[in-house]
Amino acid sequence: MSLHPDAAPASGDGSRPRIALVGSGSALPRARISNGDLSQRVETDDTWIRSRTGIAARRIAGPGETVTSLATAAGQAALEHAGWKAADLDLIVLATSSPDDLFGTAPRVQAALGASNAVAFDLTAACSGFLFALITAAQYLRTGTVRRVLVIGADQLSRWLDWDDRRTCVLFGDGAGAVALEACDAGEDGLLAFRMRSDGSRNGCLTLAQVEEHRPLLGDLTAQVGGFRPIQMNGQEVYKFAVREVPAVLEDLLRSSGLAADRIDWLLLHQANQRILDAVANRLHIPHDHVLTNLAHYGNTSAATIPLMLDEAVRDGRIQPGHLIASSGFGAGLSWGGALLRWRGPVGA
Repeated sequence: MSLHPDAAPASGDGSRPRIALVGSGSALPRARISNGDLSQRVETDDTWIRSRTGIAARRIAGPGETVTSLATAAGQAALEHAGWKAADLDLIVLATSSPDDLFGTAPRVQAALGASNAVAFDLTAACSGFLFALITAAQYLRTGTVRRVLVIGADQLSRWLDWDDRRTCVLFGDGAGAVALEACDAGEDGLLAFRMRSDGSRNGCLTLAQVEEHRPLLGDLTAQVGGFRPIQMNGQEVYKFAVREVPAVLEDLLRSSGLAADRIDWLLLHQANQRILDAVANRLHIPHDHVLTNLAHYGNTSAATIPLMLDEAVRDGRIQPGHLIASSGFGAGLSWGGALLRWRGPVGA
């Protein structure tokens, strides 16, 4: 299944409002675990992990650090960067696959921010989550239903890892990132085009599945016990999927938008594996110094990777107003997608 509208028309001629990306923020747990630290628990070492993934360390949430607290801190930073008050928000979309409450964590974030005028809901699409959430939020902005939105990607997958399985425990970290979006009637559009795709027939390649356990209830009736198994992943299949589908969806976006790859200022992919980032850049003929990566420091933070990297590159000055960013999220589902984004930044910055 795929969703791939044409590039959105600009406003000013009676068409839909433009989207502006005007602020960013991020938050990380305090505790840092290096590859050397992990080697004290499982049979691995720094060379083994780096050569296969590009990861050197990751952050792990400790006491008092939750998806709610990380998402709130990232969201607050994005609000301050945009120059907004929490009361200015109309909508909060939280992309997460590890909520603090299965009934929804976004309302907790809304309350913690003091965003009393905003509706808030969770969106679950694993490592594609932030990109899917940003695209979803953009549709509300396009229709004029809302004017200001906070899109947050936050995950705490450390609590769903088997820390004795070196195939998975070395990959993931915790963190949060956020972007402030608003509808505007002037300037360049911040969402030029997008694609969203899913293939549930390959769902088994990466799962955080519920426990298949039942307990007696009444007579012969049983009730299922709540809970989830640790993350399971077929790393080889996920790698092959990513290096095939990600460049294909980005090439499709560029072609439909009439843009050449050399027009891209930055390639911003979900931070899962350095070999995937390199393979996609090579396929698109994008110089590696135009590929944004912080994977070595934080590992795979799932829905947080793209906004976390975006915020870092905005804060250190690499991403400048007007820069064109080709982005792609991919992962469990299996799901993937791409977007061509234009960073505007806060007004008067």
